[in-house]
Amino acid sequence: MKVIIAVVLAVVVGGAVAGGAVWYMSKGGEETAAADGKDAKKKPAKKEEKKPGEPPKYLTVDKVVVMLKHQPDETVTHYLSADLVVSTSAKREKEAKETLPMLRSVAVKTLSNLPMATARVMTIDQFAAELNKAFDHEFEEEGREKPFDEVMIGKLIVE
Repeated sequence: MKVIIAVVLAVVVGGAVAGGAVWYMSKGGEETAAADGKDAKKKPAKKEEKKPGEPPKYLTVDKVVVMLKHQPDETVTHYLSADLVVSTSAKREKEAKETLPMLRSVAVKTLSNLPMATARVMTIDQFAAELNKAFDHEFEEEGREKPFDEVMIGKLIVE
């Protein structure tokens, strides 16, 4: 009986710790977004362009698998696998589909530059923010408008 009580108590404490960690991480992301005025100003402008009744279209990017950057003292190879989802409007869907190979290439370049120590502690939102920043930069360099609203992470494995 004591074992059952100990197991239940451990599960409850573990759940409380996990809930606290999620709450703490979500509060940190809001503070970062509020502190970064430039990105906070860009996002609402894009959302205003959408029509209120128009549902978004979601496109998948082929699976991205990269070898993470080695540190001088590392002997083990680490990999990252990600499934990316692109959110766009029905009007821009065709153009967004045509850019999927380029998006995959930019994602590979961006994610393969991460060392394991950094990738291990990043949240899904941080990965998505890094990728969105890289995509914004790529389209800005080409002088084109981005045909999608944002990239999201559908699945992420770091090992």
